[in-house]
Amino acid sequence: MKITLIGYGKMGKTIEQIATQRGHQISHIIDVNNAQDLQTITKGDTDVVIEFTQPESAFENVKYCVENQIPIVCGTTGWLEKRPTIEQICQEKKSAFFYASNYSIGVNIFFRINQILAKMMNPYAQYEVSIEEIHHTEKKDAPSGTAITLAEGIIENLERKKGWKLAENTVDQITITALREPNVAGTHTVFYESEIDTIEIKHIAHSRQGFALGAVLAAEWLKDKQGVFGMNDLLGF
Repeated sequence: MKITLIGYGKMGKTIEQIATQRGHQISHIIDVNNAQDLQTITKGDTDVVIEFTQPESAFENVKYCVENQIPIVCGTTGWLEKRPTIEQICQEKKSAFFYASNYSIGVNIFFRINQILAKMMNPYAQYEVSIEEIHHTEKKDAPSGTAITLAEGIIENLERKKGWKLAENTVDQITITALREPNVAGTHTVFYESEIDTIEIKHIAHSRQGFALGAVLAAEWLKDKQGVFGMNDLLGF
């Protein structure tokens, strides 16, 4: 495939490496230094776009692609209040949009385990649930999109929780603690704590390789499709 990369930081470079190893061609690289070149991309010279940038630029990047019927895989978090607009445009233009807060296969298995555990814990109100996420110091948004997805999975299955709060403990909200430390690819832990014991499930990413591979797999899967998709579609969950 011909793949355009929007965002050429550490993640973009890792995606480039994996994509070329899998036989794909990188047709364009768009970064902060040449952001205006996004307007030159067409569906004639790009099969799929992979976008990993910053929250403040993601919406316009994705909007351009779906308006011009260029399939796009987006991994940028922190902008999702505008996601319904993108999904509406995507449906109107019969384009293709694939979004995940985390492209790691292991994390998406972790998401499913999180949902199952929350459902199991629903009858046991003595357990207080919370989430902790740790990322590298360059990550700007907090909490992480992965932590929010975990919280949403709990809220769907644990009747006593109605939402989440960042570092704020309230009865019907899940407390998320966001920590930033050097050289941490991503660690997410869900705790259920009572006076008697603690249950925890944890996912530790050792590198960016898993995220990048998942994004390339999503791009391969998205080619020639129309609609709005996520990792559950790719993995068949």
